[in-house]
Amino acid sequence: MANPSITSNTTASSLQGSVGDNNGGRRESEASVSYAMYHFSTSGASVAVATAVTHPLDVIKVRLQMQLVGQRGQLTGMGKLFAKITRTEGARALYLGVAPALTRSILYGGLRLGLYEPCKYVCEVTVGSTNFLVKVASGAFSGAIATALTNPLEVMKVRLQMDSNPSRGTFTEMHKIISEEGIRALWKGVGPAMARAGALTASQLATYDESKQALLKRTALVEGFHLHLISSAIAGAVGTLVTAPMDMIKTRLMLQRESNSIGRYRNVFHCAYEVPLSWRTF
Repeated sequence: MANPSITSNTTASSLQGSVGDNNGGRRESEASVSYAMYHFSTSGASVAVATAVTHPLDVIKVRLQMQLVGQRGQLTGMGKLFAKITRTEGARALYLGVAPALTRSILYGGLRLGLYEPCKYVCEVTVGSTNFLVKVASGAFSGAIATALTNPLEVMKVRLQMDSNPSRGTFTEMHKIISEEGIRALWKGVGPAMARAGALTASQLATYDESKQALLKRTALVEGFHLHLISSAIAGAVGTLVTAPMDMIKTRLMLQRESNSIGRYRNVFHCAYEVPLSWRTF
């Protein structure tokens, strides 16, 4: 993922310096807009590249999350599921839903990460601090808003990832969802998705900032690739651990058809209650 904190110090100082000019308000506005556009484009592009590389793992993750719906039994492991998909559906199945995934990653990544630094800067001007809680709040807000706007693409992505027919495209899936379940179905699971995105962005970005500063102070690392790589790895691990339960609930709700069949979840809490009951072992 892109790391918006890399240029935060230089940008914040340039924005603060422009306030004292005669045309400070205009210059600050121009700097803010250009900075936001820069972060939107770079963040969106970096998340899109990461999505393309990791998409096969995302397909496997969604298939694993949908195991034993409304049933009890033994879970299949990641390795066995990977072998089964490639053997029965072919390697192309690992890229099911890649089109909506890439489209969403550009919009979601740009909005989520692009809004983080501007939100943090506004909080700094308002409360005079950029402490850990400000970083968490800024990350949660930007992540939740980005998710709400791009939820339809996420629904189409997970639906296509569960469909073994590779000939179905994004628009065909969208037409099917709207015609069979209504346009509101495109926002299925938006509640847990927003909660997940808020927690993910907050935990990742805040952890990235804090771990980077700690590594600079307590190790021999200096500003550069190795520092960013280690900080990002720490932030990614923390974010994944924090959001795994919410991601499971989000996927189950997004893939639920509007029917009265066994295993239908009435709401978020019912889904959270039912999922562990179907697992005999973890």
